[in-house]
Amino acid sequence: MAEIANSEKLLLSADDCAAVLGISRSTWYAMYQSGKTPLGLKLNRCHRWSADELRAWVAAGCPPRKRWLQIGTAR
Repeated sequence: MAEIANSEKLLLSADDCAAVLGISRSTWYAMYQSGKTPLGLKLNRCHRWSADELRAWVAAGCPPRKRWLQIGTAR
């Protein structure tokens, strides 16, 4: 298995996502609940978002989840 080159997180928590975007955790969750963020994935009870997907979502102008899924860059 190839070693990861740097210590950057591959999966981000809600706190991480909020910090990266410069918003509060409650704002991130409100956006998530209203379908304005990428879906993310669940690992056991933990919800996580791909750092690469979050970057691509921001680069695409932060479209709502329904549109983001239609773009085809997400699952």
